[in-house]
Amino acid sequence: MITASTVARITSPASAGGGDWRQHWREAVTDPRELLSLLGLDGLADRLPPDDAGFALRVPRGFVARMRPDDPRDPLLLQVLPQLAELDQVPGFVADAVGDLAAREAQGLLHKYEGRALLIASGSCAINCRYCFRRHFPYGEEMAAAGQWRQALEHVRQDPSISELILSGGDPLALSTHKLEELTRGLAELPQVRRLRIHTRLPVVLPERIDAAFLHWLAELPLQKVVVLHANHANEFDAQVDAACAALREAGATLLNQSVLLRGVNDDDEALAALSERLFAAGVLPYYLHQLDRVQGAAHFEVDDARAAELMAALRARLPGYLVPKLVREVAGDASKRPL
Repeated sequence: MITASTVARITSPASAGGGDWRQHWREAVTDPRELLSLLGLDGLADRLPPDDAGFALRVPRGFVARMRPDDPRDPLLLQVLPQLAELDQVPGFVADAVGDLAAREAQGLLHKYEGRALLIASGSCAINCRYCFRRHFPYGEEMAAAGQWRQALEHVRQDPSISELILSGGDPLALSTHKLEELTRGLAELPQVRRLRIHTRLPVVLPERIDAAFLHWLAELPLQKVVVLHANHANEFDAQVDAACAALREAGATLLNQSVLLRGVNDDDEALAALSERLFAAGVLPYYLHQLDRVQGAAHFEVDDARAAELMAALRARLPGYLVPKLVREVAGDASKRPL
């Protein structure tokens, strides 16, 4: 049980990042040339694709501060910098890589797996990752928050087998806490829902989002709470991210992490082992290591299955089992993630 004193402690301004998260969001870098200039890499500007390859750059300045200056191969930079390779038309790489639209059951609601349904809570992210499997998703038409969640929650109401709701996006924490409270009021009418799972990158890339109002909302929820973070490299963590993770745990959330195996970013056992160790130091358990979803524009990040198997064998040899994530691939139509 979360007591009043616990809520007061975890919602103090010092519990996570400082400042208004909305201001940090508005101040994000959106010009690739500015990003390169901040890192002393102006000479790479002529290698940028036109129009950001149709997928706008967005990266919070706090995340930029964790990048290594003068390093064109920095693993954080490579996750966000538009590349000419994104314009290549590669067979097998498509707009809807995981069959999201075929799993649509109501506005903003995807129902792929037994016992759980996913709400597309927001179409916005604080950071636009170049490998994003929803980079072509029609968010303008498919958001559960439109219409006060009514369509999505009505579908859940009519299916008593759904015991877990997953908030995804975009990033669900792009929504205001007031909007999340609105969802919670709707969930109160669905007694079969026992767990709320939140898939979010914001505690890592914009830890200021884990503010007092959000923590109070999370702590008061009468549900089991799972927060699945998304970090791909140990360098994504700093003291502010650690503080955000600690505050989430104190609010009663179980913290897991899912990563994507990315060529040039984390496709060696040293980087993956360091990520697992850094996650655990922040109180987060490694959960999934995804093989790349084959979305159009991301082929240059792909690591083949044989190399992925080698990396997993190396991780099992050097880490305790609880620090070894499950290597999986999402395949459209499958009843679960496919273990590799």
